[in-house]
Amino acid sequence: MKEVVIVTGAGHGIGRGVALQYAKKGSIVILADKDVEGCEDTLRMMEGNEGEIIRTDVSDPASIEALMNHVDHVYDRLDVLVNNAGVSVFKPLEELDVREWDMILDTNLRSVFLCSQAASRIMKRNEKAAILNIASTRASMSEPGSEAYAASKGGIVALTHALAVSLAKYHITVNSISPGWIEVSNYEGLRGIDHAQHPSGRVGKPSDVGRACLYLSHPDNDFITGENLVIDGGMTRKMIYEH
Repeated sequence: MKEVVIVTGAGHGIGRGVALQYAKKGSIVILADKDVEGCEDTLRMMEGNEGEIIRTDVSDPASIEALMNHVDHVYDRLDVLVNNAGVSVFKPLEELDVREWDMILDTNLRSVFLCSQAASRIMKRNEKAAILNIASTRASMSEPGSEAYAASKGGIVALTHALAVSLAKYHITVNSISPGWIEVSNYEGLRGIDHAQHPSGRVGKPSDVGRACLYLSHPDNDFITGENLVIDGGMTRKMIYEH
């Protein structure tokens, strides 16, 4: 039977890149996003177009339950969950209000818990399964005005190792990926200096994250769990001094 994969936030950016990599592999890919039009574009790009779109608002627990119930009923299995959906609001600390804080944490962090909890009920029937959580290098480094986003992504990294331990008895691996600069709109418009500041010599692409997901979710790599893989072209390992 073909591998069944859910990718949240699959209507654009990293989520689209991840979905396309799994489609290329031959998986059945469930595109879960509020952006149905974006998912329609993703579906058209998918090799074989084997999958479907399920409108999902990951900030709404009922919407998550509906997604998982549908997948369980239609496919009777779930092999991989990629928790990618997220939002960001960057504004001065004194201007960030509690509603914005709650919206970001509910969408970015609480959704990872709820999706993983619901998915594990299906996955535990498998011999092996994998959950991948998309965090960020902002979990460990920041710019001004990024408190809520940084908290949500740091929480994902911590939640990942907690889930990995809790779900180990079901042979479900749980890992996170922390992307750095992944250009999702105008790669050709990047400047030479943008690429040169990366030790890798280039800015990242969504496909870079997608290939990492394939690696971490491969059944043969079940010795890797509870880890956070940084994909940033080496930027967080580069010492920067002003001269």
